[in-house]
Amino acid sequence: MVFYEPLGWAVFWLSLILAVVLFAKYKKIYTVFYLVSVSLYIFTAGYMIDVFNFGRFGILATLVISAIIFMLLGYYLSRVLSNAEK
Repeated sequence: MVFYEPLGWAVFWLSLILAVVLFAKYKKIYTVFYLVSVSLYIFTAGYMIDVFNFGRFGILATLVISAIIFMLLGYYLSRVLSNAEK
């Protein structure tokens, strides 16, 4: 599919502009990392769908599995980082 290349570039530039604006406004680095994680999720899901040429069920399964992985990873990292601060 040719659709994911323009989507990737659009997400990249939009995320870059938003990251610069949010960092300039709030002076917090976590907003930049939040945007990086969202754009990385979009890139990863789009790449998997495009390369493996999934159908409807494959696209849905990819999105569900990747969402579960990111939720578990976020939960694990929040526990590890909160214990490291103590």
